[in-house]
Parts: sequence; structure tokens; C-alpha cells
Amino acid sequence: MADLAKIIDELSALSVLEAAELVKALEEKWGVSAAAPVAMAAAGAPAAAAEAVEEKTEFDVVIKDAGPKKIDVIKVVRTLTSLGLVEAKNMAETAGSKVLSGVSKEVATDAKSKLEAAGAVIELA
Repeated sequence: MADLAKIIDELSALSVLEAAELVKALEEKWGVSAAAPVAMAAAGAPAAAAEAVEEKTEFDVVIKDAGPKKIDVIKVVRTLTSLGLVEAKNMAETAGSKVLSGVSKEVATDAKSKLEAAGAVIELA
């Protein structure tokens, strides 16, 4: 049986390019794909996670508090969404309600500024 510690040491010494070539060679030899396990291993490595800090591209606009001008907030919610009056009222009165979900940064900041101008306390998540 092969000395596993020696194999681990040798694999640890590989450069990223050499490791990628090794993966391709093993995929061809064994007829498998290592895409999912490699992705999981990379996601679990703290060093790799620190290097690959990605800028968030999708945001949720969440009402924390409607504030004293609930009617103005309801009007803004209705213009931002296709909700009816009752649904918009319920959303404005419920803390933690998502007005918009999975929108771009520009759309989220625009919605946040409109809702804050109406008196609501907003969080971008």
C-alpha cells in the first residue's frame, strides 16, 4: 500500500496549475468529473474563501420599521411593487417584510432612498 503521508506531502507541494493538470489527468484516466468535489473543497477552505471575496450582486430591500408616515410608505411600496392596497399595507406594517428581493444594487439603493424619504427604516440584505 502507498504511503499516504508521502502522497499528501507531494500533493501539498503542487502549484495551482500543476494541481489543475493533475485533476484533468485523473478525470481522463478514471472517466469521472471532479467539478463538484473540487468546488466543495475550495468552498470549505478558509484561505480560499478569504482570497475569493466576491462583491454581492443581488440585494433584498427589507422594511425594519414603517415609521410615523405609514401612508406615505404604503404609497411607495405600491409604486415599487405590483401589490394592492391591502398587501402593501400589511407589508408596511410588518417589520422584516421584503419589499424587493434579489434586485441589483442600483435598484435596491433607489428603493431604499424612496422608502426612507417616506419615513421608513430600511435594511439592504
